[in-house]
Amino acid sequence: MDLTTTNRLLGVIAAVSALEGILVIGACVACFLVYRRAMDVYGRTMELISGIEARQVAPAMARINAILDDVKSVSATVKGETDRVDHAIHYTIDRVDDTVDRVRSSVRVKTSKLVGFMRGARLALETVLDG
Repeated sequence: MDLTTTNRLLGVIAAVSALEGILVIGACVACFLVYRRAMDVYGRTMELISGIEARQVAPAMARINAILDDVKSVSATVKGETDRVDHAIHYTIDRVDDTVDRVRSSVRVKTSKLVGFMRGARLALETVLDG
């Protein structure tokens, strides 16, 4: 039995397997290099974003927070003044109501005798004229 053909085929298979192994190792190295480059780009991008945030976003947020604090202060002042004006209006309305009641009762007291006299005079006149 001649094994030269089998040995040659086994040699070819071994060589192809060695090439496949080298290709797999090369692919792993290439993937590692791509990964490292991507991580470098990611790091630089994050540094750029941090720089932009420190230069532009943080000052803008500080100004916005200051504006919101001012708005809060103004709205609290307006609310306090609104409450004060509301209280003054209610107090004034109560005083006007009291004054109206006093004027009404004073006018009634002063005019009740006159009204009684006028009713009596009218009744006397009607009695004399009808009579």
